[in-house]
Amino acid sequence: MAWTYFKRYRMEIDLAEKPPQPVLPPNYLFLPWRDELLEHHARVKFQSFRHEIDANVFACFTHEDGCRRLMQAIRRKAGFLPEATWLAAFQDDSPPGRREYCGTIQGILDHETRVGAIQNVGVTPGHRGRGIGSALLLLALAGFHEAGAIRAFLEVTAENEGAIQLYERLGFAVVRTVYKVADVPAGR
Repeated sequence: MAWTYFKRYRMEIDLAEKPPQPVLPPNYLFLPWRDELLEHHARVKFQSFRHEIDANVFACFTHEDGCRRLMQAIRRKAGFLPEATWLAAFQDDSPPGRREYCGTIQGILDHETRVGAIQNVGVTPGHRGRGIGSALLLLALAGFHEAGAIRAFLEVTAENEGAIQLYERLGFAVVRTVYKVADVPAGR
């Protein structure tokens, strides 16, 4: 094992105005938080991050059980905000009623400062580039806005250029650079 430092950006967005309504792609459903969906959130998180750079930064992303424990910890946080926590699913007619869960986002609100924290935005590889991440973010931001948040933030690994471009397109701006130390196994 070797200690590695990962450069990350804290990005913020002002929520003085209500975020625009997302354009939802055809055949996709966006499900608000319910406790019985926790397992689906965890599985999507694992499928979204296990082969990405963030799996080096956060070891819990390398195992489905780690993602389950992370989701349970997020759910137990005092400021967990169901209105900013969403699950995306693809559903078509073959076979009828079959759903493929493919996107997840979670939100935590600090009620004292009125600042929302986006915990994770994950879209499974086969569903990327279809507007799922944008829709999840806009739904979460609307949930923060309705709960009285004045700002929201997230952190992103600097090498994740696609995610940074998405966040900037939606109005997030880099406000700080931080470094996360991780114990990365040799050969990763």
